[in-house]
Amino acid sequence: MESPAEAATEITDKRLLRGSRTRRVVLDRAVDIASLDSLEGLSFGRLATDTGLSKAGIQTLFRTKEGLQLATIEHFRGLFVDTVTRPALAKPRGVQRLQALVEYWVDYAARPLFEGGCFQAANLTEFDSRPGPVRDALIENQRVWTELLTGELAHARDHGEIADLDAELAAFQIDAVLKAANTALRLGDDSAVAKVRRIVDGFLTAP
Repeated sequence: MESPAEAATEITDKRLLRGSRTRRVVLDRAVDIASLDSLEGLSFGRLATDTGLSKAGIQTLFRTKEGLQLATIEHFRGLFVDTVTRPALAKPRGVQRLQALVEYWVDYAARPLFEGGCFQAANLTEFDSRPGPVRDALIENQRVWTELLTGELAHARDHGEIADLDAELAAFQIDAVLKAANTALRLGDDSAVAKVRRIVDGFLTAP
């Protein structure tokens, strides 16, 4: 027979599990909304309507709209790592990893993983001139991604896989092409995927 302490622990664990599941349901919907209407389009009422959960319950989880926005960015970051970054990191450094990063990113945008396409592209332009924690979190996403591209380009260059180039500039250009492809895909231009591959291949010419 359970002791009172064990029963109380079990109840607490179940509540935490329900809270975790509820949080996941809310944030899964939040990233979709934010990819369509940006993080500014998030509201407790809209999420309650879309998920069938109570507005008060959702607000208890996130407290403020900014708290909800920051949690949504963090949730996006985890999904992006699982979908794009981690699979690519299984490839050898340099050209193979860079190609994998681009391919996984294109698949992420073309599938798309979120209803509105690339979450980051949908929100950077909305918050790039709004100082604060939300902008800072989006900038950090951007920094990590471009530094990852830069590192693989530099590794490929330094190990003789590709011709000499400015790795930071090439990473900037590849990122810009990917964001342009995201827009093209949202407009129904499926040829954007082939264009991305051609442009990226241009950076990967042998020395």
